[in-house]
Amino acid sequence: MQTVTPVSPSAGTGSTNPSAVAAKVIPAIVDINTVVQTASGTSQAAGTGLIITSTGDVLTNNHVVEGSISIRVAIQGRSGTYVAEVVGVDPTDDLAVIHIQGVSGLPVVTMADSSTLQVGDSVLAIGNALGLGGAPRVTQGQITALNQSITASENGTNSEQLTGMIQSDAEISPGDSGGALVNAAGQVVGIITAGEAQGFRSSSTTVNYAIPSSPAVSIANRILAGQAGNGVIIGPVGYLGVSVETLDPQTASQLGLKITSGALVRSVQADSPAQSAGIKTGAVITGVNNTVIDSSRALGDALHQFKPGDHVKVTWLYQGATHSATVTLISGPAV
Repeated sequence: MQTVTPVSPSAGTGSTNPSAVAAKVIPAIVDINTVVQTASGTSQAAGTGLIITSTGDVLTNNHVVEGSISIRVAIQGRSGTYVAEVVGVDPTDDLAVIHIQGVSGLPVVTMADSSTLQVGDSVLAIGNALGLGGAPRVTQGQITALNQSITASENGTNSEQLTGMIQSDAEISPGDSGGALVNAAGQVVGIITAGEAQGFRSSSTTVNYAIPSSPAVSIANRILAGQAGNGVIIGPVGYLGVSVETLDPQTASQLGLKITSGALVRSVQADSPAQSAGIKTGAVITGVNNTVIDSSRALGDALHQFKPGDHVKVTWLYQGATHSATVTLISGPAV
């Protein structure tokens, strides 16, 4: 089993030439292209990943691969794309490790110890901006804040709370998620995860947030070792097939609902367990087995305890009536 070991950051000893710094990292940056299940069928999405072992293990964000039914990876300097599969995920910390099949001898990124980062440190953001593929885009910036807390989401749904984040002003765009935030020595100090104050991932921005490299390495090593628990899930997780957001009192009032908490269903995937159970857009999921569901995160946490093929009881409210059904979860790293 290979593991990743962070090195002491070489602050102040790297090149002042951004191109020279980026050249140290780009060979180990990959483009990740996925086919994702949606309420109306499938769609394509793109992100970035960092090669962390020479045999094809790649660190990226969980949200880059969640809901995917197909993952293909483009490697710098190699033609074509390669099939990849999910090794494990940590949805709470928005991290995932995928494995590229049939490769060896790959270059790897150097992960730095992020505990010594300081506001004002120069950084580069490197990723598959706009999902265009080819050579990664490189932008310059500085660390503007540390230990930030954000709520990240895709178009306002399936939000997640992330803490301890690095904030910088290097420009990022959709597709950069899972990319590298790099110091002046060409060492990765963070995993690019979200942009803007509320963490939306749908537009370009000069406010970005990255997961510090040290905790990311720790989680990646647990996944590589097959150590499930404490947020880490090995292999595929049970998939219900809904896109949700947290129901708050204001939204409940606007919708005329009698309850003020739960996971509000914004869409239901076709041919999913949720659709088969009769869950509809506008329903509020309030329970999974004996667990009370009071937020989108609570639903994710509950479902992530189960594997494909597991049977769970789901309770929801729709048009004033309470419903429940036992569903058989299918494969997919999402809710």
